This record gives sequence, C-alpha cells and structure tokens, in this order.
Amino acid sequence: MFTIEVEEGLELALVEPKFASKYLEIVSNQRDYLGEWLVWPPHAENEEFFLSFIKKSLHDYADGKSLVCAMMYQNEVAGNISFNTINHDLQKVEIGYWLRRDLQGKGIVSKSLSKLISYAFTELNMQKVQISAAVDNQVSRSVCERLGFKLEGVITRAENLNGRVVDHAVYGLSRSFLAKT
Repeated sequence: MFTIEVEEGLELALVEPKFASKYLEIVSNQRDYLGEWLVWPPHAENEEFFLSFIKKSLHDYADGKSLVCAMMYQNEVAGNISFNTINHDLQKVEIGYWLRRDLQGKGIVSKSLSKLISYAFTELNMQKVQISAAVDNQVSRSVCERLGFKLEGVITRAENLNGRVVDHAVYGLSRSFLAKT
C-alpha cells in the first residue's frame, strides 16, 4: 500500500476498501458539519457509496489521473486529502481535503497539505498546485494563505452546495514562486 509519512503519528495512505466503513462512520456522525462545504455527505448513506468512490479512486490512481489518500492520525482515519486531478499536460494538480470536526486545530491538514505539495513538485514534477474553496469557507482559505498560496481569483456561481450556490476562491502555488523564496 502507498503511504507517505508526514510526521510520527500522521501519514497519508492510499485509499483502500477497508476504509469504507470508517468513512461511513465519520460521515454518519458528522454529516451536517461535512455537508456545510462538501456536496457528497448528504448522499453518503451506506458503505457501498464509499466502496464505489474508493474503486474509482484506485482506477484513476492507476491511470495517473488522481491520488486519493486517507489522512491517518494516530492510526485512525482523520479525513481525506487528494490530488483530485493530476494534469500531466499542464503540470498541475488540484487538491481537495476534509477533516473530522473533532480533529480540527491540530495542524493535520496543514502538515498533510505541505507534504502533498512537496510530493507534487518533487516526485510528480508538477509546476503548479491549485486549491478551490468556497469564498465563505474561511477555515480552508486560511490554510491556503498560511501555506503561501496566492489568491488567483474568484469564480462566481461555481458550485451548487446542497441547494446553496457558492462562489469559489481559487488559490495557486507555483513551483517557480517557491524557488524564488
């Protein structure tokens, strides 16, 4: 199994079928919390939902299109972080993530994101990392800003978020910018 150690007690593990029940447990207990900024939690009603997601994720990983990992904190599934898309032609990845509410504030996302950024630039030879977050999702936007991402623009009416149309703030981090700092 593909894993990346972030630090002691925190690693990124390529999704696998055994995570489906853990994902379901998290979402069942935190559906409203996760559904505030993610489209899929209201539809994640059974283990099959996550098994299907994991199967597709593994196929896309094998095809070089994405990399979906569970964030494992102290050997428990804490959330998910991924290269939602890997565009080899543009040498760009787009990252998405979510974290259990009870593990907020421990630096799990920031540390995991830093590790994936490094992986994108060094192992995948990407030139750009991009993250989109709802304009009002201040927690995700703060993570981007703390890690040196630049706000590249706002896309209006970007997503129907469970009946609420939201704008997206698009953040980018380029390899050439990092080389200069």
